[in-house]
Amino acid sequence: MNAVFGKVTSKAQTTLPKEVREALGVKPGDMLVYRIAKGKVTLARAEPMDRAYLKAVESTLSEWASPEDAAAYDKL
Repeated sequence: MNAVFGKVTSKAQTTLPKEVREALGVKPGDMLVYRIAKGKVTLARAEPMDRAYLKAVESTLSEWASPEDAAAYDKL
């Protein structure tokens, strides 16, 4: 198992290292899925089923899309 390190910017952004992009087979525009369990996160390229699920639940998240919600939760 190889370890590849990256940094998180002040805006909570990171760049996927080349080794990670190649291992996942991702390219610009691909969707990623983060799976969180027991204090660990795994990263994978989202498969069509993952995308279908995300599309299905997208409309249920609209209650959190107001400017008031953004102001209340942006700094979490």
